[in-house]
Amino acid sequence: MKKFVLILMLAIGASLGVNAQTKNISVSYGGYTQMDACDMHDGWHGVDNAWGALTFAANFKVARDLWLGPSYTFSSTSVKGHKSAKIYYHVIMMNLRYDYYKNSICTVYAHGGIGADISHLTYPDDAYNKGYFAFQASPLCAEVQLSRSFTMFGEAGFGAQGLLQAGFRINL
Repeated sequence: MKKFVLILMLAIGASLGVNAQTKNISVSYGGYTQMDACDMHDGWHGVDNAWGALTFAANFKVARDLWLGPSYTFSSTSVKGHKSAKIYYHVIMMNLRYDYYKNSICTVYAHGGIGADISHLTYPDDAYNKGYFAFQASPLCAEVQLSRSFTMFGEAGFGAQGLLQAGFRINL
């Protein structure tokens, strides 16, 4: 009975915490991705560098300085000499963010994520998918609060979301 009451109290406490949490959504662009630096195109030769990566993310504050949330990143490229051959990268990751310095306007933080990349390879007569491990490690990141509900941010690191990444967040 004691275990049941303890579990019930933990569940109620967790649900109250979820209702009180801060949330935000973000959109960003990053250049030179993991897909460019690593062979995430099934050994195809002559693959151009991708145009970058567009990322959509949702973040939930789970502790005082800790955020957790999913993200979706899209990128694509073509193959030299084969204009009809294309590769589309779809990356789904779970991200963790730790705020290590804050003042009233600026927050400095570290961001990391792990997940999966599904490379969709197409050429004139066929198409197929290939899966790869995806990650993001950005130790130096900063955001500037422009208003109570709008922030601008930049991140430096390496992974599927880009070597340098910049974007905007809407705080909900």
